[in-house]
Amino acid sequence: MRTDEITNVTEYEALAKEKLPKMIFDYYASGAEDQWTLRENRSAFSRILFRPRILVDVSKIDLATTVLGFKISMPIMIAPTAMQKMAHPEGEYATARAASAAGTIMTLSSWATSSVEEVASTGPGIRFFQLYVYKDRSIVAQLVKRAERAGFKAIALTVDTPVLGRREADIKNRFTLPPHLTLKNFEGLNLGKLDKTDNSGLASYVAGQVDRSLNWKDVKWLQTITSLPILVKGVLTAEDARMAIEVGAAGIIVSNHGARQLDYVPATIVALEEVVKAAQGRVPVFLDGGIRRGTDVFKALALGASGVFIGRPVVFSLAADGEAGVRKVLQMLRDEFELTMALSGCRSLKEITRNYIVTEWDRPRIAPRI
Repeated sequence: MRTDEITNVTEYEALAKEKLPKMIFDYYASGAEDQWTLRENRSAFSRILFRPRILVDVSKIDLATTVLGFKISMPIMIAPTAMQKMAHPEGEYATARAASAAGTIMTLSSWATSSVEEVASTGPGIRFFQLYVYKDRSIVAQLVKRAERAGFKAIALTVDTPVLGRREADIKNRFTLPPHLTLKNFEGLNLGKLDKTDNSGLASYVAGQVDRSLNWKDVKWLQTITSLPILVKGVLTAEDARMAIEVGAAGIIVSNHGARQLDYVPATIVALEEVVKAAQGRVPVFLDGGIRRGTDVFKALALGASGVFIGRPVVFSLAADGEAGVRKVLQMLRDEFELTMALSGCRSLKEITRNYIVTEWDRPRIAPRI
């Protein structure tokens, strides 16, 4: 298939598989262990059906929203995905330009192959910075300061990775960063390279550098070194949602790390409602994982999400067609989401409520047959 024949987001995956070396495609595509949660992140969406309302004037539909006070064109944002120059030579630069053109937010990974300064140099745009907390806290403080100076507007703190999940494709492939690339944010600190090992090079790197003692006190500490709002990324339970709010998080990202950490956790769309209920509207809750259609976006918002983040669709479209691919993914999702709103009878995001869907886990809500 040619890129000009693509009609939906999922089709980019096959193109990426054709184009990329096996080690790189597998790194992006695979999940942890049995990959049950990887499949479930997608399939759980099919257990949510619509209850559309008819004969509503949908001649004008508004998709705009605000996230942490920043106005964006639609509730679809870019999740942090590592090492994007493995997908395409322009890597994070291309993604940043595509996000900016679409009027939405890009989250840059700590493990990007372009630095915070380089991404900022691509031009204007609202950008968040995803943070891994290293054992050496001076490195963390330095990195956060650099992101702040480069104009990043929030920190997305990843909290589900004290150790790396067991990604068996990476173990088989002995995954490592191609020699011409580095983890650009750590280059000057001599932490930019992954060693070639008999295992996953990334797993060894995480074991050596990432702080597995990370706990709630550190979220407090982070607030002492930055004035940027902190989003806690990797929450799956009501208990942790309440804790995140208690320690001052500005928002919560319901995420299972693209099903790459603990296998057999629920799909994020299944965990979402529990977290939303616990948050009680005190902070916004976002969903990350499994979004491939505009219908998925609508379902997430109907279950209480303030917006969604997309990860793999970005790297797959980047691999297939660079910046133009990422732009097209954002446009297709936007168009499909707008269509779903029109056909459901919703004209603005605030009109999308729980009444517009029925889930398999609340089937008794459907009126019985008479």
